[in-house]
Amino acid sequence: MDDVRGYHAVTEGTSATEIGFALMSELLPVLVEKSIQIAWDFLERSGEIIDPGDASRFLLRNIDDMARAGERRPLMLANNAIDAYRRYKRLLAA
Repeated sequence: MDDVRGYHAVTEGTSATEIGFALMSELLPVLVEKSIQIAWDFLERSGEIIDPGDASRFLLRNIDDMARAGERRPLMLANNAIDAYRRYKRLLAA
């Protein structure tokens, strides 16, 4: 039986589940990359990125953690990361 994604799903045993997990793990990096790009573009336009290396590491770690915890909405990931980055920068400045 062909799925709408174009792969052949085997309906016996756990093979279909294994295929589904393989697709999910391939999509996670794309989700993280897209979310980082959204957050980066916003922070860059607003002039809030002082140290690009620090900002990129922070956004990657923050967004990756949220995505692995189950959040799959790119805008939610980006918005939460932006808020967390702003809190982080305020703590560094204090």
